[in-house]
Amino acid sequence: MTLDLGAVWVRLQAMAQGLLTALPGVVVGLVVFLLFLLLARAVRRGVGSLAGRAGQPPGIALVFSRIASGLFLALGLLVALTIAVPSLNAGTLFSALGVGGVAVGFAFKDIFQNLLAGLLILLTRPFRIGDQIVSGDHEGTVEDIQVRATLLRTYDNRQVVIPNSELYTNRVVVNTAYDKRRLSVPVGIGFGDDIGRARAVILDTLRDVPGVLADPAPEVLIRELGDFSVNLDVRFWIDPPLRRETVHVQDQVLGAVTPALLGAGIDLPFPTWQVLWHDQTETTDGDRTRQREGWPARRDNPPSRQQARAEQEARAPQSADGKRQDPEA
Repeated sequence: MTLDLGAVWVRLQAMAQGLLTALPGVVVGLVVFLLFLLLARAVRRGVGSLAGRAGQPPGIALVFSRIASGLFLALGLLVALTIAVPSLNAGTLFSALGVGGVAVGFAFKDIFQNLLAGLLILLTRPFRIGDQIVSGDHEGTVEDIQVRATLLRTYDNRQVVIPNSELYTNRVVVNTAYDKRRLSVPVGIGFGDDIGRARAVILDTLRDVPGVLADPAPEVLIRELGDFSVNLDVRFWIDPPLRRETVHVQDQVLGAVTPALLGAGIDLPFPTWQVLWHDQTETTDGDRTRQREGWPARRDNPPSRQQARAEQEARAPQSADGKRQDPEA
């Protein structure tokens, strides 16, 4: 069997000739794309500078510069492809993009949703870079608002990447939206203490605590009558409303109020419970023939402790002076 390699050689020569023919177009296309890449960087800086001069926040300027740069790169890629592949004209390219756009849209639906949500967040500005927010189980400082997600830095120095669509559609608490913030700490006093005096002692102490604002003035309200104490709600304002200030001022308030109340003779009670057996409360509680307070009825009727004590004293022998002796003596 003889192999005819002539056809293979002719095919290889044709492929090499086609590659050599297309090589100049590929090189020119790469050069054009590199030029567009450099121009895209310049466009990015220019758009960012223009947005900054227009008074836009840094986050919006950054996103607009990224979008302009991406669009310019996409245009450069299309021009480079038409130069590298002469048979690929603009009509064919756009028709191919139109056919594949539906598939790309379904495949990248979440990406486009996050992109649109990021633009809306930057335009509506419910929060800005540097704000401290709470989103779901996460709380921290906004470090960056990107096209797809927002970067949140927690107070224990961890980074949380939250999709923009989640931030835009769900509830977000912005702790630093205003220049002042009201805090409150609970304080419990005894039921026998003078509430007015306790309130005066607390308010007088808050005047000397650093970080507590005099305007709006602090206030002390009765929150509830607890099981073992009268619970007061000590409210005060701080500025700035940052997390560090919140923790430090609360620590100073509690550290100052506690000795002040104790020094004024105000009781700070701790939880106490009194446990009574069923036959220790009333003399009739020993009657088990009828159900009482959830206890099951019984046919036998053991006496209560009071009744048993009275029967023991009745059976105890009398002394010479006529007094009954203690049976346990």
